[in-house]
Amino acid sequence: MSAPFNAAAAAYGNASRLVTQSAKPAMDLTASTGGTGTNFAQVLAQTVQGVVDTGNKSDNMAIDMVNGKANVVDMVTALSETEIAIESMVTVRDRVISAYEEIMRMPI
Repeated sequence: MSAPFNAAAAAYGNASRLVTQSAKPAMDLTASTGGTGTNFAQVLAQTVQGVVDTGNKSDNMAIDMVNGKANVVDMVTALSETEIAIESMVTVRDRVISAYEEIMRMPI
């Protein structure tokens, strides 16, 4: 009975660590790069691709779990990573839409 509890506790610990890490941006989008950096479209494309890759990893981990090749902790961690990535992407989308709507309401 203690093994599943320990596995679940470890998985939730890993998820907590991922939440803490996702709160820190990987790159500072406001930093001036002197014209040699990537543009917003490239950063957005890379971020969306990262979410897709995280989802694929989670799917593969779930298939491995069904086949008995992965453990529960790794699967829960992969699912948590995917959930955090999707929630972050949805939050950014909502903020972009809100900013666009606010700009459209501005008088010219």
